Amino acid sequence: MKTVLLHAALQAAEQGWHIFPLRPGTKRPALHGEQTCPRTGPCASGHLKWEQRATTDPDRIRAAWSRAPFNVGIATGPSGLLVIDLDMPKDMSSSDAPDGATTFGALCERVGHAVPGTYRVRTASGGRHLYFTAPPGVRLTNTAGTIADLVDTRAWGGYVVAAGSVTPTGDYESLCGLQAAPLPRWLQAILQPAPKPSQAPSVAVAGQSCSYADSALANETRNVATAQVGEREATLFRAARALGRFVAWGDLPRLMVEQALQEAGEGAGLTAAECRSTIRSALNWSIAHNQTRRDAA
Repeated sequence: MKTVLLHAALQAAEQGWHIFPLRPGTKRPALHGEQTCPRTGPCASGHLKWEQRATTDPDRIRAAWSRAPFNVGIATGPSGLLVIDLDMPKDMSSSDAPDGATTFGALCERVGHAVPGTYRVRTASGGRHLYFTAPPGVRLTNTAGTIADLVDTRAWGGYVVAAGSVTPTGDYESLCGLQAAPLPRWLQAILQPAPKPSQAPSVAVAGQSCSYADSALANETRNVATAQVGEREATLFRAARALGRFVAWGDLPRLMVEQALQEAGEGAGLTAAECRSTIRSALNWSIAHNQTRRDAA
């Protein structure tokens, strides 16, 4: 098994992909943490995390895999990769639940593009990893649900388990040749964060006319920003539902609402991914259920 996994590690490194060991049979990094760092070798000048210590050096790889049958992790950022993770639904009791491949295929159809062809890996859970080369000069980071439900991405700050790795739930298997295609521009447009406005949305709102919609936006963002731990996500969800009607009626641009709530949610301590997912879900519901204007008072 050590020989097979060493071959998988060397094969990935030959593609210029930066790899590091994962604990045998798992998806967790095998490298030491900061608390146990010996401050020697690569860490002589200070502790280096797995992303910094990932390597393409075959001698270092052979030395590491001679010690144990490590699984193989690929640090996507240093490797110049953007990997799309098409996940399986968490609740497997219903055969009707769509998986990540289905939702991604539906998205491609809606935007008028075929599912892009590239290097693919079947994951241990039965999902798929689609490997793409990241565009030069652009630093993409991990996302969760930004593209579609059950469709995540790994780039800077993330890693994927390489083909050839083995876990108790299944193996990671290469489905085609190792050539990764460039990331399609339409996918980059979805993933690349929009530039932040020169002023915070709440400041911009304060300078506008005091319409009911503007006041509602200011009030709801304030509620989210000041929500207590344990109430933050529910408050964000309610705010997005309340503001969705003004988007449906054309009183507020959706982008303005999303930016204001995203800023408020992150300011309250929610992660960017949590905010995006909650805002998108609540706004979509509210817009769909408020197509006819009603008295907002």
